[in-house]
Order: sequence, then structure tokens, then C-alpha cells
Amino acid sequence: MKFRCERDVLVDALGTASRAVSGRGGLPGLSGVRAELVGDQLSLTGSDLDLTINVTVTVSGEADGVAIIPARLASDIVKALEPGAVSLAAEADELSISAGRSDFSIRLIAGDEFPQIAGLPEESVSLSSDMLAEALKQVIPAASSDDSRPILTGVLLAAESGGLRLVATDSYRLSMRDVPGASILDEGQSVLIPSRALNELNRILGGGDDVQLRLGEREASFEVGAVKLITRLIEGEFPNYRGLIPDEHPNVLTVERSELLDALRRVKLLAREATPVRLEMSDSGVELVAVTQDVGTAREAVEGTYEGSPLTVAFNPQYLLEGAEVTSSEQITLSTIDELKPALVRMAGDDEFLYLLMPVRVS
Repeated sequence: MKFRCERDVLVDALGTASRAVSGRGGLPGLSGVRAELVGDQLSLTGSDLDLTINVTVTVSGEADGVAIIPARLASDIVKALEPGAVSLAAEADELSISAGRSDFSIRLIAGDEFPQIAGLPEESVSLSSDMLAEALKQVIPAASSDDSRPILTGVLLAAESGGLRLVATDSYRLSMRDVPGASILDEGQSVLIPSRALNELNRILGGGDDVQLRLGEREASFEVGAVKLITRLIEGEFPNYRGLIPDEHPNVLTVERSELLDALRRVKLLAREATPVRLEMSDSGVELVAVTQDVGTAREAVEGTYEGSPLTVAFNPQYLLEGAEVTSSEQITLSTIDELKPALVRMAGDDEFLYLLMPVRVS
């Protein structure tokens, strides 16, 4: 294998494919990126068995071939080179990298140690890159990072009213977003995709390209321009999220999103060591209060409209902040039942996004 390529193009491609490379021990091949050159098309693939990222770029090819390149070392070398053309040649068990007055030679990884990539059905559905990026931004933060409960580390993709519904929960909050108009699933069908894979997908979204989604029995793939991401699905039963969402909320607070966010960030400064922030809601709007013993008290009023009985309810300030931050409307609503039952954060006039938050019990 031999080719020439602009340094910046190669840095980006190696960096993207390397994001799927395993940092753990085990198969030596998992620490490498598989490079395959056919004509002027260079395909770079990184994988840790659960997540695979493939990038295809156009280079000046001289000799076709396949090599498993040490991911981190090769990326660091190419990144350190001066801007301009870089020449790479793989022969036997060595890879030479040269540019300008720099010349490196590094050992390759045995080709039979790289995992086989599963095939996927040809059938696909096209999703708007911008719409999917917004949906992922709204839903992923609610997924759990606790690997002891793998089901909660995933994002549910389900068929809903002719479109896709994305749902994530860590048992303290739940985020749900509907993406209308496209679904590869049958009504009532769903799959569970690791939030880590969707975080990586969010990194490569943008630039206007639509996303091609394919679903297999155990894998899902997302293709965006020259990048393909393949992830294993999580097996298991996702919680019955529908049963968590109350049918009615007698109390509804409507406030300017920016004003609530600013006030919450200020009051949160006094909410030390998991201190909740109290929301005292009345006809004039809401007052945010944080009291931390031996530290002090923060209090700020935010104007708004409130329908219902006067109510004080407390929340984890970080969870409330994250739910309000991912909304995109100028006004948001907070719907409550009482100080102990789940509350809903929504965008005013938009039913496609819902953020459910459990209150914190306070004395």
C-alpha cells in the first residue's frame, strides 16, 4: 500500500476512525486502524467490537493494499508533521511516514487480528442531519453512565405515529423527542442504541448531509457523507416510560427560557453538595431558592404566568438546568402535580420534546 495525502485530511480521517479504537487490552488489532487503499480511495476503520467507525477519503494512490496501523502513534505522528503532503507506504510489517524533512518508520499490527465487520441490510431510511442532531442533543444527556445498568445507558428508538421517537432515562429524569416523517421500524417495534455511539454520531453530524440509517438484527449503522458508524444494539427490555408520564398536570408555569436559565445558574452557585433548588410558584411567577447550611442562601424571582395552586417543589439544579438548556423555544413550561410527583419541562407550543424530572424530597 502506498499513497500521498494532505496532512490535514489525513489527521481528520485518522482522528474520526480512531474514536472507535479500544483503549483496553485484549485483541492487539483493536488498538489499530485498518487502512485499505483501492485506487484513489482510502478507507480507514476503527473498532472496539461494540462500535465501528469507517471513513473514506480521496488520496493520490500509487499501490493498493491493506494494513493495520497503530492508531494513536500514527495519529500523533501525522498531527506533528508540517502542513502539506504526506507520503505513506506499508510493506511487510512496517509503515513509513514521510513529509518534508521528516521520516518515520513504525511497526504494523498483524492483519488477521482486526475484527470482522458485520454486514447490514440494504434497506435504509434518510433522516435530516440537523433534526437528528437537535434530537440527540436533547435526549442523550438523560441516559445513564452507569455500566452496571446497561439498559439505561442506551437510547430507545421506537416507531411512533409514522416517525421515530427517541427516549432516554437514568431513573431520575427522562427525555423524549419525536422525529416526524421517517421510520425504518414497524409500528410498535423498537431498538436500543448505546448512548456512547450516538454521542460519536453527534460529533460527525453537520454539513447538510442527510443521515442514512440501517438496522440489522444486532447492529445499527448511520452513514453521513464519507463516514459510516456501526454500533451493536443493547439487548434487553427498556423501562415502560409511558407509565412514568402523568396524563394531567393541574399546575403550569410559563417563563422566558433565557431568564430562567440565568437565574438558575446564579442560584445554583449556592447549591453545594447536592443541595436542591426550591421553586416557589405563585400567580406572579416563580422564586428560586437555594439554602446550604453554613454557606448561605440564594434567592431570585423570575416573572412568568402560573396557572394552578401555589406550590413549592424542589429539584436537582443540574438536572433542571440540563433539561431547560436543550429546549430551543423562547418560552418553556414547567408542569407539576405536587411536590413529589414527576414534573414536565416542555417547549411552549411544541409537543415534540418532553423532559420529565423527579422532584427532590425536602423537609
